Amino acid sequence: MKHFKQLLMLCILCVSVFLAPLNAFAAATSSSSSTSSSSTANSTNAATDDSLQRIKQKGTLVVGTSADYPPYEFTTKKNGKTEYVGFEMDVAKQFAKDLGVKLVIKNMDFDSLLVALESHKVDTVIAGMNITPERKKSVDFSKPYYTGHKYFLINKADKAKYKSVNDFKGKTVGAQNGAMEYNLVKQNIPNVQEKGLAKITSLVIALQSHKVDGVLMDEATAKAYASNNSNLYTFNSHIKIDSGGIAMAFPKGDKSLEAAGNQTVNKINKEDLINKKWIPQASKYMKSYKKHNTVASYWTFFAKGVEYTLIITVIAVFFGFLLGTLFALMRLSQNKILHGIAVCYIEFIRGTPMLVQIMFVYFGIGAVIQSLPALVAGIIAVSVNSGAYVAEVIRSGIQSLPIGQTEAARSLGMTKKQAFHFVIMPQAMRNIWPALGNEFITLLKDSSLVSTIGVGELMYQTQLVQADTYKGVLPLFITMLIYFVLTFTLTRILNYFEGRMKHAH
Repeated sequence: MKHFKQLLMLCILCVSVFLAPLNAFAAATSSSSSTSSSSTANSTNAATDDSLQRIKQKGTLVVGTSADYPPYEFTTKKNGKTEYVGFEMDVAKQFAKDLGVKLVIKNMDFDSLLVALESHKVDTVIAGMNITPERKKSVDFSKPYYTGHKYFLINKADKAKYKSVNDFKGKTVGAQNGAMEYNLVKQNIPNVQEKGLAKITSLVIALQSHKVDGVLMDEATAKAYASNNSNLYTFNSHIKIDSGGIAMAFPKGDKSLEAAGNQTVNKINKEDLINKKWIPQASKYMKSYKKHNTVASYWTFFAKGVEYTLIITVIAVFFGFLLGTLFALMRLSQNKILHGIAVCYIEFIRGTPMLVQIMFVYFGIGAVIQSLPALVAGIIAVSVNSGAYVAEVIRSGIQSLPIGQTEAARSLGMTKKQAFHFVIMPQAMRNIWPALGNEFITLLKDSSLVSTIGVGELMYQTQLVQADTYKGVLPLFITMLIYFVLTFTLTRILNYFEGRMKHAH
């Protein structure tokens, strides 16, 4: 019965710790849903909706995109800095110009865009997003500004093997997670083995390494990759699509902002800016960078990625060690409440993936704290995750020492605090240093996970280079070497301090 009561107490504490942000998020979502329902029922809400006014007051339009989809949106290098280009980026610039505000681009995985929109991390999504009945249930769309067919991208050596959609029966076909193509593959190809990845660049790498037999994507994007890589070939799938075209997506209920977007789309369609001006301009970017750019010329991208990776790692190590020490002492405490909180924290964090924690902090808690930057959210999530593992490492080090150490220190007149500070912790640190070193090295590598929320660390910059150079494997190889240099250097530093500890002993 005693153990049952303790278990019940731990469950209650765990729920209380993690339910608060969930309740706040649910309340915000419920409020948004309520606003959406009333907006749909009454068209006059467009006049009372303050979304457009809110954008003008803050002076910025935050646009979510996935910049790996040329010629829609992709990146180029200008004066050593990342610049987002493509005809949809021109759509975004025109929209911001019409609103009289500054444009801010947030680049993230395609399957995270609608989550970012619903949690109000972005004001609109402009990312080759097709209007579908499923998506219209959760977001609102502007009028369409572009339509295109669906093409297969294959290796040129397989040109004679694959000529129609039926030739992919029983084969492996890739498509981007969250995109319309993902469902089209399942619906139109019998016995297909579908491969879904977050980035188009990753799918092209899978194609070139023969992990997939073909990739289904939009016509313009398929032609862009084929024209920039002589080993690839594309052809029309002739798959019929049930789509209203490609449009800007808005949060449910933001009718005044949607109306402003429709005015911009009307202007774009009337002047045919996409076909006459912006697509040819995007093609020039692609041809120019194909001729003059090499992976080596993107060293500034890798340098920036290393900078952010080290910032995240250093800060996360510092706060992770503080949290780990605190919760280790709480778990060793005789106080049942402190012990219970520590157990809940450690078991919950170690029992959930870091990627989920990063997404929850940014999109979940970030929905309540709208001003929470992606970098800060990533550091918080990584620090909290590290703290749980460090806590167990420190606890094991303290408990590995014989009780006689404490008793001897106390017999010499030391207080309990002095014994812990001068006798126990120095010996514990020497014992756990290798394990702590492994945690710090793992933390450096795991910082790459924050790229999923748009933080410009090393893996994020690698994906930009892949999208810009149309090379998939070489940027990854360079990134592997960089990570090896970083971890090898960190290992040597840790070994140096470990040697000093042994010498002191």
